[in-house]
Amino acid sequence: MKKTLLRKNDIYLIGILLIIFLFILGGVKLTQKGGTEVVVSIDGVEAYSFPIDEDLEFEISGYNGGTNILVIQDRYAYLKEASCPDKLCVHMGKINKDGQSIICLPNRVVVEIRSAGKIKSEHDYDTVVG
Repeated sequence: MKKTLLRKNDIYLIGILLIIFLFILGGVKLTQKGGTEVVVSIDGVEAYSFPIDEDLEFEISGYNGGTNILVIQDRYAYLKEASCPDKLCVHMGKINKDGQSIICLPNRVVVEIRSAGKIKSEHDYDTVVG
């Protein structure tokens, strides 16, 4: 007797689950809204805020003399250059959706996309446990 790992019904089930997954993923992507401002924090303190619809190039002076160059272009924000050794923040790519961020740990710089009127305070919680 020849045994097969996947039967016909197993393949149907995998196909249906894959289709459901793609619908859920597509729904999440379609409902995510674009932000309206780019907020720059240095060492945990909000330092700058720029509208996302105005193109600009801005040098950010980070922690301990480190620098990052922020570019806002075509409603996207990204870091063009950084003085940090690993350059991970530069390779994080372009962001434009509410809640997305680019983080440069060595320079302690966070670039975040927010919607207008969404003010983050010290009393905002990410999660509550227990």
